[in-house]
Amino acid sequence: MSDLVTGDAVVLGLRPARLPSRALAIFLDLLVYLTGYLLISIGLTLATASLDPAAQAAVAVASFVLVLVGVPIAVETLSHGRSLGKLACGLRVVRDDGGPIRFRHALVRGAMGVVELLGTFGAIACIASLVSARGRRLGDVFAGALVVRERVPGARVMPVPAPPPWLAGRFSGLDLSAVPDGLWLAIRQYLTRMNQLDPQVGAAMAVRLADDLVARTGAPAPVGVPAAAFLMAVVHERQARDAARAFGPGAPSYAPPVAPFAPVPPVPPVMPVMPVVPPAAPVAPVEPVRRTGFVPPA
Repeated sequence: MSDLVTGDAVVLGLRPARLPSRALAIFLDLLVYLTGYLLISIGLTLATASLDPAAQAAVAVASFVLVLVGVPIAVETLSHGRSLGKLACGLRVVRDDGGPIRFRHALVRGAMGVVELLGTFGAIACIASLVSARGRRLGDVFAGALVVRERVPGARVMPVPAPPPWLAGRFSGLDLSAVPDGLWLAIRQYLTRMNQLDPQVGAAMAVRLADDLVARTGAPAPVGVPAAAFLMAVVHERQARDAARAFGPGAPSYAPPVAPFAPVPPVPPVMPVMPVVPPAAPVAPVEPVRRTGFVPPA
């Protein structure tokens, strides 16, 4: 696996191509180029039959340089590192930083290929590829390029755990320019696998990584902040800065997730309650006074 690291401290999934696949790709390319050169040479020989031998030799040299040197350089430049043979074998030429190659890279590789591949029938290229740790020939070394495999299964990248909410945005003024990519990679690998480690081993590793990070940034860690939480907050701060550089100053940064509020059901209107009046006690009817003709004495 290649050791190329992106700005997010993620190892690129680029596997250097080895000698068998590169040899097959070069064989296919040379087969196409030599076939084209043979056809062009036959046509030029018939067209320049009336010229003197010096002119015929100049035309032959020009056709050799154009077809076997110029055409491969043009193909790799226009296809960004994928010739016909490399396309068939699933290979690609990239820069040392993982980016696409340009004309100068293809020019150096093509010029060295005349000596490595055509001049010595591939002997120098085979020896250099076997000696190199990443399978590079001399043209790749001088050009700062690397032939990688494209048809590889993608690896799943685990996200870095979110820091505590009270640490969000606390390290916005920290200088992270002196932190190397190797240290970022080690911190990210620890944070994504810290739950799988022994607690004592993980704690000691977090302290050691935090000390290395403090030594690179020149600012001491806040008192009372756990080492793992400090690493999470600094990594998220760097990712927020990378997002701001890539998408502009208005790019969203890290914010702790907030649970949504449950909707409150509407309260039905309250009807006014009328006071309950108890029923009045029944009144006994008053019997009328019976009048008689008797009058009391005066």
